[in-house]
Amino acid sequence: MNPKDLDKVIDILKKCKLIEEREVRNLCSEAKLLLSKEDNVRNVDIPVIICGDIHGQFHDLKELFNIGNELPHVNYIFLGDYVDRGKYSIETFLLLLALKIKYPLHLTLIRGNHESRQISEIYGFYDECLKKYGSINVWKYCTDVFDYLCIGAIIEGKYFCIHGGLSPSIEKIDELKKIYRFQEIPKNGPLCDIMWSDPNDQNGWTKSPRGAGHLYGQDIVEKFCYINNIHIIARAHQLVMEGYKWSFNKKLVTIWSAPNYCYRCGNIASIMEIDENLFFNFKRFGPSTIDQHYLNNNNTTELRKFPPVSNVQKCYKK
Repeated sequence: MNPKDLDKVIDILKKCKLIEEREVRNLCSEAKLLLSKEDNVRNVDIPVIICGDIHGQFHDLKELFNIGNELPHVNYIFLGDYVDRGKYSIETFLLLLALKIKYPLHLTLIRGNHESRQISEIYGFYDECLKKYGSINVWKYCTDVFDYLCIGAIIEGKYFCIHGGLSPSIEKIDELKKIYRFQEIPKNGPLCDIMWSDPNDQNGWTKSPRGAGHLYGQDIVEKFCYINNIHIIARAHQLVMEGYKWSFNKKLVTIWSAPNYCYRCGNIASIMEIDENLFFNFKRFGPSTIDQHYLNNNNTTELRKFPPVSNVQKCYKK
């Protein structure tokens, strides 16, 4: 896809309009070629913005870019779960893919548990593709790309970014770099674990109620951070009402970037900014005015009022 055609596709997608099926095929083909050359775990430069789940909430994604600044003026890491549940999974995922192709060094797309054929067939993406395009071809093109997304990122050797969390099979980040990622997410094993696992108040490893992955405690996180000389683990995968949530003496933070999730949960969203000095700053935001208009017209629960908050703290180098 030449730069002129790519810019045309981006302009269309930014308006939340569909591109032609052949353009989807070409976009996904080029994205796979680009992503296939990336490492499992990407090294990302500062300044950078870390974003949590989006789940097809396209207008909130645009609001996120308005708050965080447009590419390529800052680097972005998205922690996965681009599709399902929201009304615009196609437009959301394809826009991010197009931006990835245009700004490959400035945008990192990590795979989430919903970037899976098995999950996206059930939770909305499959049906959306069928409804909007009249066939499942677009779903097939996009789910093929899922297999190529990276599975983690490291920022300045101090922040480790992943979708869900840790695995009992993985002690060192270098071990993640050796996993074969170009496949459907399996039902067990380390590739499954890092997509599905969650933090837990109980120490050690325990069974996850999700039916996949594990629950991991503070001792597990502290050991992983010590072995890998990591200060903070940034992950997504769980709805947090205030947009972000610290765990384990601020060794782990959960970031959520889909405000008023599913257009009914009433939660705030957030992004995590990390500047050139490794200061981090959380910006929180509510739903876009377009989605708010949709809520009001459909008598859906409206987002509670919440003042903008900016908490600046320092991640000190040791």
